[in-house]
Amino acid sequence: MKLYNTLTKKKEEFVPIEEGRVRMYVCGPTVYNFIHIGNARPMIVFDTARRYMEYKGYEVNYVSNFTDVDDKIIAKSLEEGVPAEEISARYIEECKKDMEAMNVRPATTHPQATQEIQGMIDMIQTLIDKGYAYNVDGTVYFRTRKFTEYGKLSHKNLDDLRSGSRSLLVTGEDQKEDPLDFVLWKPKKEGEPSWQAPWSDGRPGWHIECSEMAKKYLGEEIDIHAGGEDLIFPHHENEIAQSECCNGRPFARYWLHNAFLNIDNRKMSKSLGNFFTVREIGEKYDLQVLRFFMLSAHYRSPLNFSAEIMESSKNALERIVTAADTLKRLAETASAQELTEEEKGRLEAMKEYRKKFEEAMDDDLNTADAIAAVFELVKFANTEVKEGCSGAFAAAVRQEIVSLCDILGLIAERKEETLDEEIETMIAERQAARKARDFARADAIRDELLAKGIILEDTREGVKWKRA
Repeated sequence: MKLYNTLTKKKEEFVPIEEGRVRMYVCGPTVYNFIHIGNARPMIVFDTARRYMEYKGYEVNYVSNFTDVDDKIIAKSLEEGVPAEEISARYIEECKKDMEAMNVRPATTHPQATQEIQGMIDMIQTLIDKGYAYNVDGTVYFRTRKFTEYGKLSHKNLDDLRSGSRSLLVTGEDQKEDPLDFVLWKPKKEGEPSWQAPWSDGRPGWHIECSEMAKKYLGEEIDIHAGGEDLIFPHHENEIAQSECCNGRPFARYWLHNAFLNIDNRKMSKSLGNFFTVREIGEKYDLQVLRFFMLSAHYRSPLNFSAEIMESSKNALERIVTAADTLKRLAETASAQELTEEEKGRLEAMKEYRKKFEEAMDDDLNTADAIAAVFELVKFANTEVKEGCSGAFAAAVRQEIVSLCDILGLIAERKEETLDEEIETMIAERQAARKARDFARADAIRDELLAKGIILEDTREGVKWKRA
C-alpha cells in the first residue's frame, strides 16, 4: 500500500514501525457547536483509511482528540452564561451522534485536552529544561529557530516567514524573543478556565495538546498523523517541532492531509451564508449519502458540495442499495440453492472487481476508483444474476457488494423502515381496491402516497414500498 506523505511530497510504500500494527493520530474538532461538513471530511476519509488497514490485517490504534478548551468554547460559555465544560460536554455528545449517523466508528481513544493538562505541563517543562522554550511573565514560548528543521512539513522557509506577510507568522507579541516563536502556555484571563502550572495559572496552547495526547496514547514515534490540509501550518508544523525537540526522535512517519471542501465552488464560511452543519444535511439526506459524496473524490482533491451533487450521490448510492436488495430477494425466492458449475465460473470471474477495488485503495486510498469498482460489480449483478439462478449465486454476489461497501463504511443493505398507521391503512385500502378491481381508486391512492413521498412497487411477492 502506498500513501502520499506530505512530509516528502511523494507516494511512499507504507511500512509501519511495528509489523502488523498501526499507530494513527487524527486531529479532531473543537467542540463549541455542531460539527460542520468541513469537519466531516477528515472524519470520513480517515475512518475509511482505518477500515481498509484493518481489512488488510493491521491492528490499528486510532486516536482522535476533542479540543475542549479553546477561545471559541470560552466565548460560547460567556454568551450562554454556563461553564465552558458544559459547552464542550454538550457538543462532544452531539458530535458523537453525527459520527454514528455518518457510520464513523469511535476511535480506539477519544482523549479530551482538559483531561490531559498535567502531561502537557510536563512536556512544556522538558522543553524549557532542554532550552527549547522560555517563560516571560507566565507565558511560555517555543524557540522556533532553535529547531533547525522547522518548516519541513509545510515546506516553508523560516527567513521567508520572517520577512513575508505577517499572516504567516505564528501569533506575535512584543515580549517574544522572535516573532516566529509560538505559545505553549498562556496565563488565564478573567472568567476563563485555568489550571495551575509552575509559570502561571492558565491553559495550554493548542499545538501542545495534540503533541502530548499523541505521545501518551500512541508513543513518542507514530506511524500516521492525519488531518485537514488547513492544519499543515502552523498546527502540524508546531506539533513536529515540540514533539521532536521533547522526545529526541521523529514524531510521525507519514503525514496525510485531505483537501478543502468548497460549497457551490466557493470557500465555506458563515459570512457567505454557505455554512452547513452535518445535522442540517441530515435533515435532508440520510448521512450515508454524505459519506458516499465525500468518498466519491480522492481525499487529496478539492471537493465541491452542492445540492445537485448531493442528489447525484443519493441516486448513485440508491443504485447500489437496490442491487443488493434485488439480490436478497432472488436469494430468498430461488427454487434451487446449490451453485451450478457455470455459476462457479462466474463467481471466479467476479473476483476481478475486488482486485480492482484493492488496487485503487492501495494507491493512496483512492476511494473514487474503489467506488467505480463497486459499480462494475453492481453492473455484473444486474446482468448476470437473473430469475432462475441459484440462491447461493445471488447470495454470494450480494455478499461481495455488501463486503466491499463495508470497507468504505457504506451500508449497502436497505434500512428496515416503519410506516405510520395512516400510510399502512392507505396501502391496505389500495390492496383491497385492486382486489375489488377498482383500479381508479387504487391509482388515486398510489398518487396520494406518492405526494407523501412513498413509492409503491407491485411485485410477484406483493406490494413493496420505498421513500422517494
